[in-house]
Amino acid sequence: MVVTRREIAEHLEGAFGSGPLKRGQVISAAESQGARSDVLSVLGRLPDGFYPHLRSLWDHLPEVPRDAQPHVRRDS
Repeated sequence: MVVTRREIAEHLEGAFGSGPLKRGQVISAAESQGARSDVLSVLGRLPDGFYPHLRSLWDHLPEVPRDAQPHVRRDS
């Protein structure tokens, strides 16, 4: 099963409420919310540093899709 931004966001909901998180704190927060090992592996690819909010992760994980459903283009 593909790891998606939606899935990562679900496991990190509220994690940034107290301010920026270090890479290890991001991983720990996801783990404490029951993230599966594939999600933790993806988060493990983040470079060391501080992440002020969830959106700041996506710059470092551009290959992670938003959701598992392929977007179908509908021409009118």
